[in-house]
Amino acid sequence: MKIAVVCPYDLAAPGGVQDQVIGLVERLGAAGHQIWAVAPGKGGPAGTRHIGGVIRVPANRSTAPVSLNPRTRARVRAAVEDAEVVHVHEPFMPMASLGVLRSGPPPSVGTFHADPGAVVGGIYRGAAPVLRRLAARLDLVTAVSETARAAISHFAEARVIPNGVDVAGFRDAPGERDPLRVVFIGRDEPRKGLDVLLEAWPRVRADHPGATLTVIGADRGRRPDGVAFLGRIGDEQKRCELASAAVLAAPNLGGESFGIILIEAMAAGCAVVASNLAAFRAVAAGAGLLVEPGDAAALATGLGALLGDPDRTAALAATGAGMVEQYDWSRVSGAYLAAYREVVAAAG
Repeated sequence: MKIAVVCPYDLAAPGGVQDQVIGLVERLGAAGHQIWAVAPGKGGPAGTRHIGGVIRVPANRSTAPVSLNPRTRARVRAAVEDAEVVHVHEPFMPMASLGVLRSGPPPSVGTFHADPGAVVGGIYRGAAPVLRRLAARLDLVTAVSETARAAISHFAEARVIPNGVDVAGFRDAPGERDPLRVVFIGRDEPRKGLDVLLEAWPRVRADHPGATLTVIGADRGRRPDGVAFLGRIGDEQKRCELASAAVLAAPNLGGESFGIILIEAMAAGCAVVASNLAAFRAVAAGAGLLVEPGDAAALATGLGALLGDPDRTAALAATGAGMVEQYDWSRVSGAYLAAYREVVAAAG
């Protein structure tokens, strides 16, 4: 098939949506399909069709590298016009994704990723009639989780197709498991909860002096005892770091519609201590401990409970490893390919 995958965000910037777009293009391309990404900025896999520069705007308690150039609509339209099907990620994000909807693309699949939070959720409810008409321009609507599907339920019916993970790549990564090692993975922004984890860490170290914490994706000048900051690293090193850890700490405060980091850690053989968010419960219930978001004392207690009980940690990790196959890229890319064929067949 000839497939255009539209991302509203710069593919060179770190982000869950970008990772999914790149992964889908690479895997379906390797399977013999003619597939390309369409995005602002300059990053992305080979063959990406770029549609202009980006600026960073506030979005979902973070910032998003998007294009706001009015010319983007015409550029996107030109970039997808020779496709048999267009896959639009975050369809309402300007200007790339929204521009595709307004231009009337070839048969289209739209994927909603985000849990938009209370304010945007209220806007969604209030603007449901307008958004319903806009979403109707998509031939098929998907969401990455039940949380994401619930967020758009006022204006669209969605099929859940989860995010994809290279399960074997994490499961088979080399590393010597350290029963006192904890890993955090995330951008250094408030909703990822790194401040909560660093507040909890001295209590963990007081009970377990040999415990270490590796922070991936962030770096800070102050380095508490037992904490190493690695900043941004490559996928291969990330897999090795998880393979060497006993526990993943995911102290996120909200705004999460999925738990991709949790799934990667579970695939790598880690137990999980995570905030009790709906999206995290959906993927990690039974494979770790869930604690109240923002509660440093509860987080410290949860981490200490696992670091002090290797048998319990190993049992939770084994449970998680058995739960992740449903998220493997082979299944996820197959589900999207079936969706593409469905809308192309319906279009005649």
